Amino acid sequence: MLTRQQKHEIVDTLTQNLKDSKSVVFVDFRGLSVKEMTSLKRELKKENSNLSVVKKSLIAVALKNAGIDMNVKGLEGQIAVSIATEDEVSSAKIISKFAKTAEGLKIIGGVLGDKEMSEKEVNALAKLPSKEELLSRLVGSLKSPMSGLVNVLQGNQKGLVYVIKAIADSKK
Repeated sequence: MLTRQQKHEIVDTLTQNLKDSKSVVFVDFRGLSVKEMTSLKRELKKENSNLSVVKKSLIAVALKNAGIDMNVKGLEGQIAVSIATEDEVSSAKIISKFAKTAEGLKIIGGVLGDKEMSEKEVNALAKLPSKEELLSRLVGSLKSPMSGLVNVLQGNQKGLVYVIKAIADSKK
C-alpha cells in the first residue's frame, strides 16, 4: 500500500512528465509476462520513451493537473502509461509493433499534445513515418527542383560548348 506522500510524489512526477510529453499511449497489459514487459520497456527506453504502471486514480489526478481532459477511469483493464518526450510517433510505433507479437498487450487510447485519442487514432499515429523519415523526404523534395535547375543550366552550357566545337571543327 502506498503512503499519501508516495502518491503525491508519483502524481507530481507523472504530471511533470505529461506536461513535457509529445504523446502518451495507454495500454492494457493484462496478459503480458514480466519478460515481455521488460523487453517492451527496453525498446521504449531506446526511443526516449518510458512505460509506467500507475493506478487509474493517480493517472486521472495527474492528467487533470497537466490540463488534459480525459476520463481514464473509463478505460478497461490494467493500465500502463507510455510517455514519449521527443517524437510523437515513436512510442505508438513500438507498442503497436510489440502488440502484434504479444497477445497480452492492447492499445486502449492516448493523448497527443492535450487532445484525447481513441485506440484507432493511436494506431493511425503508429502508421505515420518517423520524424527523421519526414525530414529526409522534405530535404529530397527541396533538393529535387534545385537539381533539375542545375541540370538545365549545365545542358545549356554543354550545348554551347558542342556548338562552338562543331564550328571550330568545320573551319579546320
